[in-house]
Amino acid sequence: MAHRRLVTNLGLVACAGLTLVACGTRRASRDFESTPSSPGSVPAVSTSTPAANPASDVGVSPTEIRVGVIASRTSVLGPDAFSAPSYGAQAYFDGLNARGGIHGRRVKVDVCDDTGTGAGNIKCVRKLIDSDHVFALAGTSAFQYAGASYVSQKGVPDIGGQPIGNEYEQYQHLYSIYGSSSPRNGSVGFGGKLYGGTEVYRYFKQDLGAKTAEVVAYNQADSLRFADLTARGLKLEGYQVFTDQVDFGVANWDAVALNMKARHVDVVFDALESSGNVNLCNAMDRNGVKVKAKVMTVQGWSDTVRSDYGAAPTCRNSLYATATDLNYADVSHPVVNQFRDDMKRFFPDREKKVSMWELEGWASAQWFTDAATSCGAQLNRGCVEKYMNQTQPYDGHGLLTPRRFQVSPNPGASTRNCLNVARWQDSANNGQGAWVTQTPDMNNTCFDVPSIAYSP
Repeated sequence: MAHRRLVTNLGLVACAGLTLVACGTRRASRDFESTPSSPGSVPAVSTSTPAANPASDVGVSPTEIRVGVIASRTSVLGPDAFSAPSYGAQAYFDGLNARGGIHGRRVKVDVCDDTGTGAGNIKCVRKLIDSDHVFALAGTSAFQYAGASYVSQKGVPDIGGQPIGNEYEQYQHLYSIYGSSSPRNGSVGFGGKLYGGTEVYRYFKQDLGAKTAEVVAYNQADSLRFADLTARGLKLEGYQVFTDQVDFGVANWDAVALNMKARHVDVVFDALESSGNVNLCNAMDRNGVKVKAKVMTVQGWSDTVRSDYGAAPTCRNSLYATATDLNYADVSHPVVNQFRDDMKRFFPDREKKVSMWELEGWASAQWFTDAATSCGAQLNRGCVEKYMNQTQPYDGHGLLTPRRFQVSPNPGASTRNCLNVARWQDSANNGQGAWVTQTPDMNNTCFDVPSIAYSP
């Protein structure tokens, strides 16, 4: 199990840049011995229309399947903070429909912007379920998923959502894009505890020889709590750990950078939001601070670093990000190439914003499609959830490390976790810059690591 959920309740701050291992849980890699899809293959699409396509469940007609997508597209943190998965999901469904749909049924996507608020989220959930009568949700990326309990109460499958809060570790019918080993019986995790591994820290220690780590946080309770968890994991891996706090209102970034320089820091982790990460990098460059790695989460793995970190070329070229998916820049993989083709075709204006979160939204729609396809003409929610809960792990046709939804019998035990790592390099992509994969095979870049219990 590893930290996969982004902790975002930093008062008015959303920790878009949190870099522990993100937060949340997933199954140990050793639990995944086989996958129901062929690695690297693009899923086959059924274009045939069965002789009797019935209106077999809510949101299903002989020719159409209604799917809801909830996204915080107009939150106080800006239009791009949490919207990327929704564009990925839409692009997948648009491409799917162009290729014939699911057994002759087209997917009708209803997108609802919840404005990043709890009230807006409940309004979207009620609209999609009670008015639009959607069959399922996909590509969810809600900053405040206040309507999650209603989704589960109504038995609406939410497939492959982005676990920004705790809800995907709490409710039965919600299926995180990362899988889950929690009971999901109404309480978060295991008696209010979640567990995560230290594989990210192990990687930078073994592959980069990092020994001294800096953890930077705001002087705010949730940010400090997350920074403490990061420091705990680093110490378990044998790092010498230093921590710095900055005032959220009037941050002295130069002081933090000078502390790093004096301490000869190898690797930097943080509990900051995106703009804080940029400010920190700018200060590092101003003060001549060079590190082996400035580590980001999967949410920071985006082509926008080219412009966001434009004033900090040294720090920019030390940016690393970790995930459990293939790098969206690795188009030699057919499934990644299909993602990039779908995005270019249906959202060409987002080409400079392509990101791993878009890829994970696309993977969410693909997961739903595979589940729905397995049902044939008799499409219903029970069949979809049977697919989601199967004991065989799912790898998104090689796009994802294997994942599933099976309760861990011993959540606090040490575990074997795998990951993918990329580094931003200005010299890549013919000098235009790109994320360059550092791990030849994410399914074999694995570590036996301790599990850390924490309160969400």
